[in-house]
Amino acid sequence: MIKVLFLIHDLGQGGAEKVLVNLVNNMDRSKFDISVTVLFGGGVNEQFLASDIHFHAVFPKEIPGNSKLMKLLSPEQLHRLCIKRHYDIEVSYLEGPSARVISGCKDPDTKLVSWIHVEQHTIDALSSSFRSPKEARICYNRFDQTICVSEFVKQDFCGILNFNNPCTVLYNTVESNIIREKSSIPLEVTLAGENVFKLIAVGTLKESKGYIRLLSIVYQLRKEGYPVHLYILGIGPQKEELEKILSTKEMKDYVTLLGYDTNPYRYVKNCDLFVCASYSEGFSTAATEALIVGTPVCTVEVSGMKEMLGEHDEYGIVTENSENALFQGIKRLLDDPALLAHYQEKAAERGAFFCTEQTVNDVENMFEMILGKIL
Repeated sequence: MIKVLFLIHDLGQGGAEKVLVNLVNNMDRSKFDISVTVLFGGGVNEQFLASDIHFHAVFPKEIPGNSKLMKLLSPEQLHRLCIKRHYDIEVSYLEGPSARVISGCKDPDTKLVSWIHVEQHTIDALSSSFRSPKEARICYNRFDQTICVSEFVKQDFCGILNFNNPCTVLYNTVESNIIREKSSIPLEVTLAGENVFKLIAVGTLKESKGYIRLLSIVYQLRKEGYPVHLYILGIGPQKEELEKILSTKEMKDYVTLLGYDTNPYRYVKNCDLFVCASYSEGFSTAATEALIVGTPVCTVEVSGMKEMLGEHDEYGIVTENSENALFQGIKRLLDDPALLAHYQEKAAERGAFFCTEQTVNDVENMFEMILGKIL
């Protein structure tokens, strides 16, 4: 049996955290003994780990200023602090701090895997959790295999580091059957009426998700007479800023912050359009889930979206990454109900592509390959 450790910063509400739980819960227990360690405990997704996953939190909750504190220790010192057992494979499941920790492993019998989820754009962004760009290059070059969640992320990562080590793309694991089942559970809140066009966005309330420009878009649509209502699912550091904008511009009648919900799928299914206004992504879990429940997607171009929706908008609309372009994309669907109906059909068609079994098998095969054994 192969002993595998997945290390991640925490199991909070983010997409990478969610898909890690999906992956480990569906891996073959006859082949893999699975452990998940988080640097900081208390994340909302911890509750969804299967009972036979070995779970450990290095610290019970997040420590303020932890990024700076961790830089006081070398990768080797951090590894000794965080990892107490021998594993056949150690996986850093998110770029940054977890990669720095896993790169400190000195056991020659352990294979190291780095998972890159988000486009970085610059060496400064990529190395922000390291002492320097030089240390980031050294650490990432220690891994036996690097996994990127999209071709876009792979090109970005490899280009920044001039990276020539083994690097491949594996798509995120989503529990498609469970998503469809949960999407049919009745809502406990009443959404806007049939004559209102319901937009929904899902994700942590933070700057990179582009919520402020999405509010601006909705405000402009209402000024032009479009009966739209925006729902935002998520919690995060930008909540107060968003609430202030809603109060200042008197938008509370047509923008609703829903907070966090363990079943976002039923909200997405009951809305007319899923919108992504992000400045950066990896391979959007929320957009994938929208397709699975058959809700059309309109998104700015960020990592993975053209892979998901097609180079020529076969399965959804991908605009330039700007406020005006996204505004025009949404407006196009508002003005053309037949086009919206077309993308609703194409969403369901594309959603069938994201098969839980295939994505899990791809990961298991990769683990067996780097160990040189087939179980």
